[in-house]
Amino acid sequence: MRLELTLNGSPVDLDEDPTATLLDWLRSLGLTGTKEGCGIGVCGACTVLGDGRPISACLTLIGTLDGVSVLTVEGVAQSEPTLVEAFVDCEAMQCGICTPGHVMAAAAAKLAGIGASADVDSEIRYWLEGNLCRCTGYETIVAALRSYLER
Repeated sequence: MRLELTLNGSPVDLDEDPTATLLDWLRSLGLTGTKEGCGIGVCGACTVLGDGRPISACLTLIGTLDGVSVLTVEGVAQSEPTLVEAFVDCEAMQCGICTPGHVMAAAAAKLAGIGASADVDSEIRYWLEGNLCRCTGYETIVAALRSYLER
């Protein structure tokens, strides 16, 4: 199946099996930042942005992405280095499995205009809801996103 999409800002014309997952395709390109945590779309480790909205790469089939703009954690690292710096500065990662998903949720939150309310921490927690972490206790992740929004 012939598809046209945008990947991290660059147009891509591909001929792929439409039933391949986005996660498998990204990893075949060497984009290994997107992780597989659960394989059923509940942990958030495979989160990427499709047209600015968080999607689970482990569940998304390539055939559904014709005309879609896909942004991965590698793309965010290039376009928003201050977001990655905030995670490092706030020590918002330990094992690293969930970190790409949290970074992508933070990028989506920023695109959505987070920070407009008086209770920014509640907004941050809303955007991070679908991302599981067993290491950090979330406080450092919330602090990282707050720090990023203040920069």
